[in-house]
Amino acid sequence: MAQASAPVSKRAPMLVIACGALAHEIVWLQKHNSWTQMDVQCLDAELHNRPELIGQKLRAAIQKNRQQYEHIFIGYADCGTGGEIDRIIEQEGLERLPGAHCYSFFVGEQRFNQLAEQELGSFYLTDFLAEHFDRLVVHGLKLDIHPELRDQFFAHYKMLVYLSQREDPRLLAKAKLAAQFLDLEFRHEHCGYGDLETGLQEQVLRFNQAL
Repeated sequence: MAQASAPVSKRAPMLVIACGALAHEIVWLQKHNSWTQMDVQCLDAELHNRPELIGQKLRAAIQKNRQQYEHIFIGYADCGTGGEIDRIIEQEGLERLPGAHCYSFFVGEQRFNQLAEQELGSFYLTDFLAEHFDRLVVHGLKLDIHPELRDQFFAHYKMLVYLSQREDPRLLAKAKLAAQFLDLEFRHEHCGYGDLETGLQEQVLRFNQAL
């Protein structure tokens, strides 16, 4: 009597653990590029205002998913953690997107550095941050309750730079209103998805080659 064949195990897809502020863009890229081999988990976007908490949350997410996924990629820059994310991924043997800030994913490191040099006192918005400016900035920093804090928090800023992914007049208008609220000069630079897309694409290709 022939023995039954052992069931073939299905390899788990790759996992991207990312900043919640990148969630919409990553999910859009995932669908647009048909990256069916990719799962996405995002940490709370509120951590954008509490970078000292990102490391412990990120490590917990990595350890929680270690047994389920053979390949984990980190969708974060340094994001104000003072190198903590790099220390974690080195210990865990993982990789992350390049750059010091999530903004530079979209516009590219070289162009981002040029913008920063042109005006050091720049506050940056992406599509996500323009969309959720009230929740993440106004309410997140309690500027609605304590409006006097605006001038304290943004005393060293001179310009709001909107790095757009989509050409959306509604988001452009929201970004301009954000600049008015913060009493900053406004600049708009359309950059698309930039290094975020190419970085994820590279990870997908490497994952497929390893199958």
